[in-house]
Amino acid sequence: MKENITPKELMLKKIRKALLEKRDNPYPNLEENPLYKPNTEELEILFAEQLTAVSGNFVFCENGVDFIENILELAERFNWRKIYCWEPELQALLKHYEFPFYETDKDFELAEVGITLCEALVARNGSVMLSNQQAAGRRLSIFPHHHIVIARTGQLVLDLKDAFKLLKDKYGTQIPSMVSNVTGPSRTADIEKTLVLGAHGPKELFVFLIDDFS
Repeated sequence: MKENITPKELMLKKIRKALLEKRDNPYPNLEENPLYKPNTEELEILFAEQLTAVSGNFVFCENGVDFIENILELAERFNWRKIYCWEPELQALLKHYEFPFYETDKDFELAEVGITLCEALVARNGSVMLSNQQAAGRRLSIFPHHHIVIARTGQLVLDLKDAFKLLKDKYGTQIPSMVSNVTGPSRTADIEKTLVLGAHGPKELFVFLIDDFS
């Protein structure tokens, strides 16, 4: 009489058999091997390449004047009117050059652009590290259709471990309770396998790397 074996029992038999058979480890030195190949590119170039690959936009600025010129060009191109900025440091920079923006959340449901600082830029995967310790909070990087991130060259690092070191050096034992890593604009392919940008957040991400804020 043929034995009736369910698919689950057959799978368990195969697992038991595999566990009983001793095989050589195909990766004996896995932990000793580096996770990535050594980087030979300048961090600015690597970050720009990786950010562009995930549909982000990278702008390098030598100073504050260069930044204002570039953001004015973007504002004209996209016809931005509702631009929000809640970071005191950035507000001072924008006010210095008389760039118009909203410094409160008045009419925030109509926001088109959110301008924020960041904790770090990770060159390896073109991502931006944000935290809830920043004055912009979470809303300004999630709700508006366009998110503009402002970073200094000293915040550009190679890997995530380097970004977390910046956090530790900045906050000590008081690490922010919410740290997120943003890689490009919001996207999803859940609907009919079609890639859609801006489904759960900004549909455009601009990262301005400023060498000198003055």
